[in-house]
Amino acid sequence: MRSGRVCAALVLAAGLVLAGCSGNTTAPTGSAVLGTASDINPHPRDDIQDGGNLRLATPEIPVNWNTLQIDGNDGDYADIIRFMMPRAYNTDAAGNLTVNHDYFTDVQLTGTNPQVVTYTINPKAVWSDGSPITWTDLAAEANALSGKDTRFLIALSNGFDRVAKVERGVDDRQAVITFDKPYADWRGQFAGNSMLYPKSVTADPDTFNKSLLNGLPLSSGPFQLQSIDRSGGLIVLNRNPKWWGDTPKLDTVTIRVLDRNAWTQAVQNKELDAALLSTVDDLQNLRGVPDVSIRNAPLNRWRYFAFNGAPGSILADAGLRVAISKAIDRRRIAETMQNGLVDKPEPLNSHVFLRGQHGYQDNSLGFDPDAAAKELDALGWVRQGNNRFKDGKKLVIRDVFYNDDTWVQIAKLIQQDLGKIGVELTIDTRPAQRFFTDVIQPGDFDVCQFSLSGDAFVFNSLPQIFGLYPNDLQVNYGRIGSPELNDLIDKTLSELDPEQAIALANQVDRKVFEEGHSLPLLQNEGNYGVRSELANYGSPGLASYDYTSIGFLK
Repeated sequence: MRSGRVCAALVLAAGLVLAGCSGNTTAPTGSAVLGTASDINPHPRDDIQDGGNLRLATPEIPVNWNTLQIDGNDGDYADIIRFMMPRAYNTDAAGNLTVNHDYFTDVQLTGTNPQVVTYTINPKAVWSDGSPITWTDLAAEANALSGKDTRFLIALSNGFDRVAKVERGVDDRQAVITFDKPYADWRGQFAGNSMLYPKSVTADPDTFNKSLLNGLPLSSGPFQLQSIDRSGGLIVLNRNPKWWGDTPKLDTVTIRVLDRNAWTQAVQNKELDAALLSTVDDLQNLRGVPDVSIRNAPLNRWRYFAFNGAPGSILADAGLRVAISKAIDRRRIAETMQNGLVDKPEPLNSHVFLRGQHGYQDNSLGFDPDAAAKELDALGWVRQGNNRFKDGKKLVIRDVFYNDDTWVQIAKLIQQDLGKIGVELTIDTRPAQRFFTDVIQPGDFDVCQFSLSGDAFVFNSLPQIFGLYPNDLQVNYGRIGSPELNDLIDKTLSELDPEQAIALANQVDRKVFEEGHSLPLLQNEGNYGVRSELANYGSPGLASYDYTSIGFLK
């Protein structure tokens, strides 16, 4: 990954609501593009009070605290866990990378034929029980994510399927990773959303899948998990007494389980210190509120619409999925949902790159309801009145999503579009708790809506989302793919020339549209309501947080 290219390793964000409702009564918050801005009220540590409690919200208590495992692969979980776990790189607002020296003194590409990467671990780095972080922790995680043992229910392979071996370097504080195939995004293997876990979690399938169901007993960050109150819906983090870096300014972080539709009101009522905003109404409600500021920087998060193409499903036919996708007016969705939130609302037209990112281009099939109707006719879905039938079966599809007002508005717009070509869409809302584990992973949907978030490593998400591999679901919940698409993904991951990799990634993107895999909808405008006295926190854009410097001004 070269500096300036952003987004990647996709993780689910069930509770994040990224678009706004219709309206034209307030000015857009800004027109900066992704990778140009960060709005966190930056201040040096000397300006920050020692102590204090940061109050945040989440839709649910994590069902698994291992973000590498399929049940733990949720953006809301990652937002909490990043306070507590190691990552190899920090990023700035432009997506530029620097080694995270709290954990690694150096990370270097030390060979190209074969590709070799050497990680030198900070000699001060320890887990929260005082035991050292060693090369064996990296080796265990690499093995778990390699895909060699399908009992590890991984959320992503992250290039470890291309690793030949992980060896001890000059001492226990150095890991040498040798690849048997080139891997373009090698910097993202213990970075971004792919955090390093201790070998006690990753060494065998049982501990990988089940040992973190009820919390995170062993961590390695400025904060650690103090308590979980499941009945009261409260998570508390406190300072890690074994932390060797700068002392955190905050004493504690309290994360409250709260329905997404109530976050803005909670900020207004001084019950939360910061929250992601979704709608024009959110902005109106918080603008002018004493001691609350609107922070804005475009985020690498976006709304996503996925088809279920598993064998036996009503949408198993790729031609049917493509026809339906052409009937959805994504521009109307953008203009309706983001009017008043961004200067020129438009849909996201790539699965791989975000607008403002080097490599972004429109690879979509376009909005063409007339073509959609003709393709449905050709497939034998004959229109009779307001509906279509084939072999006596009516074409009805269920749209399943986390119960949120904004998602409902989007579903109704899609429902209207599909109704015009005789396709009936029913809306099936579910609670946030165990939404992915119990509903989406098993494939209990015809189409579904959720949000995706990324980090600064664009290519390692390609097999995770779009690859179709036996007994390896990762995040391809619709079970859609092909050998041709797998081959394109493989070529992209193997290409070490940045421009050639971008060209191949755009071929992947076009193929994803052509297979009717999914549709990107809206890119996040990045509005947060934040307590004005809170520093070094807000809308980070592509930048990573310094969790030791977050706090309240003196």
